[in-house]
Amino acid sequence: MDSDAAETPDASDGTGDRVLVLNPVSGSGDHVDDVIELAADRGFEIRRTEERGDARRFARDAAPNASLVAAAGGDGTVNEVVNGIAAADELETTTLGVVPAGTGNNFASNIGIEGLEHSFAVIDGGRRRQIDLGTANERAFVNSCVGGVTAEASSETSTESKAELGVLAYVKETVDTIGSFDALPLRVKTAEGPNGEAAGMWEGNALFVLVGNCRRFTGARTAQANVEDGLFEVTIVEDAATTELLGGAALEAFEGLFSRDSGSIVRRRTPSLALESRKDAVEYSLDGEMLETEHLTLETDPSALTVAVGDRYQSDPDDGGRWPFRS
Repeated sequence: MDSDAAETPDASDGTGDRVLVLNPVSGSGDHVDDVIELAADRGFEIRRTEERGDARRFARDAAPNASLVAAAGGDGTVNEVVNGIAAADELETTTLGVVPAGTGNNFASNIGIEGLEHSFAVIDGGRRRQIDLGTANERAFVNSCVGGVTAEASSETSTESKAELGVLAYVKETVDTIGSFDALPLRVKTAEGPNGEAAGMWEGNALFVLVGNCRRFTGARTAQANVEDGLFEVTIVEDAATTELLGGAALEAFEGLFSRDSGSIVRRRTPSLALESRKDAVEYSLDGEMLETEHLTLETDPSALTVAVGDRYQSDPDDGGRWPFRS
């Protein structure tokens, strides 16, 4: 894809049609006063969530009249806001702003957002990019869809643990969960990939399945995937990898597994795929929001979402190089 073609003009400001959806309990919860002050100074209408689903509803209601809707929270809050904009059928007219106030803020980091004040500077004067949007059983996600032990661990990670350990809490919980986790008997079908790569099928027992849209699950170069190429980066970690992860320090074990050519990892690049459980329903995490199903169909919607990005954002983090994968 021509990266210049994905550039759109900066949105106008000072029009009074910008809305900020604020999750006051994301992360450590100490961001609220700063976000309110920064947003009020810039003429945002602020809508504070109180329960699950509020962010989606607020974004859905705001999108028909707002040129920009900002999500102040973590990856889950961003996911809800994007789903709200999509539900209003306003993806073509509404820009997404991201104010990082969660634990990991993975998506914010991937699009070059470096903190609260910086996020508002980007919203006011930063570039706009049209990035791919993922859908999983017609639910939108921007960063990733994860199934298996990592999804289960994500749902079980406590607020206290996240406050104490930050993003490492998710990794620690994942490694702690592996010993009691039953591998997923899955069938994964991928569509034809880039450079004439044939459609394929993998079947076996998976420890976890990682589908990256803006997120890359590998130690090579960067954590950002190319989110403007119309492709998912799919990583299947086979059950054989359990022995590589047990017994080691949590973070080092994960880094070691993904930074080398492991025989228990399968990688694909594809515009769409289908996952079928050969046993029970599987719990998947869409940017941290949970979905349980036996059949999951994932598709990319190229250039569907306009988002304000920082200077460090790279449309192609590999400068045109191919991402390695094996059959």
